[in-house]
Amino acid sequence: EYGGFGGGGVETMLVMQALGRHLVLEPYLPTVVLAGGLVDLGAADWQKKILLQGIVDGSMLLAFAHSEHEARYDTGYVATRAVPDGNNWVIEGKKTLVLQGPVAEKLVVSARTAGEPGDRDGVTLFIVECADENLGGQEYPLFDGTRALDVQFNGVRVGPESVIGTLNGAMPLIEAVADRAMAALCAEAVGAMEALHAMTLEYLKTRQQFGVSIGRFQALQHRAVDMLINLEEARSMATLAAGKVDSDDVFERRKAVSAAKALIGRAGRYVSQQAIQLHGGMGMTDELPVGAYVKRLAAIDVLFGDAAYQRAQFAKLREDSVPAGFAQPRKAWKQI
Repeated sequence: EYGGFGGGGVETMLVMQALGRHLVLEPYLPTVVLAGGLVDLGAADWQKKILLQGIVDGSMLLAFAHSEHEARYDTGYVATRAVPDGNNWVIEGKKTLVLQGPVAEKLVVSARTAGEPGDRDGVTLFIVECADENLGGQEYPLFDGTRALDVQFNGVRVGPESVIGTLNGAMPLIEAVADRAMAALCAEAVGAMEALHAMTLEYLKTRQQFGVSIGRFQALQHRAVDMLINLEEARSMATLAAGKVDSDDVFERRKAVSAAKALIGRAGRYVSQQAIQLHGGMGMTDELPVGAYVKRLAAIDVLFGDAAYQRAQFAKLREDSVPAGFAQPRKAWKQI
């Protein structure tokens, strides 16, 4: 309807896996999955016609401004405020780590229109022009080669037509799109791990030592196999997340995504470390692309919550799923 092919989680997985395999650092995730996903889920038809068609034909780049310093991975923490001024809104606050923000033309901004920071309700989405004179920003590079932006809203005024979705009801949309983004990152990580495993095997076959290729040494063969095991585990979890991310069952969706992100964070670290070590000193140089893949996998791990955070989230979701009165913790022993 708006020029795209209407793909879901599985189709996004295929695209992101290919991008990860070839280390393509394009704004697909920030513009299509994050900002575009919010527009797709919450915007009015006339807004979709303008914004989504612009994304599809490449004439418009959007970015999602949501993260804040105090959030600590908490998607629900929003302190930036939008105060009504007649029919308009005035936005004050600061957003951090706006992915591909330096090249964006418009921002999809989450701002609190009711309640206090940390409240799930009371958050609204707005479209803000990056050229607004009351919008300040600090651009900086990330260690994986991408760029991000910290944005300061100094009384940015927007009209009622800039509101996306319902007033005070943006958090379900943000959580859904964050899950989509995590599933997409999991797929990208699998593609990057595929590339690392393939180039490591090729190096083991061609690097000569003691008159034979080092791939003939059994200890190194075992490590290459362990890399493959971690890769296949990650692939299975990424597939699970892609299959669940469009589910109407929010609880199952979040469990699948958190589990996948946690396991893939661990697997990505292991595959990265083994690739560096099996390449020897060459793995640390810019002559080979190994280091670039390792840095991208490290960046993927920390985006939207690292492996440790996602394990805690999954444990909490599992705990919440236990029926009342079932598997209650044992009483503490009396002190003697």
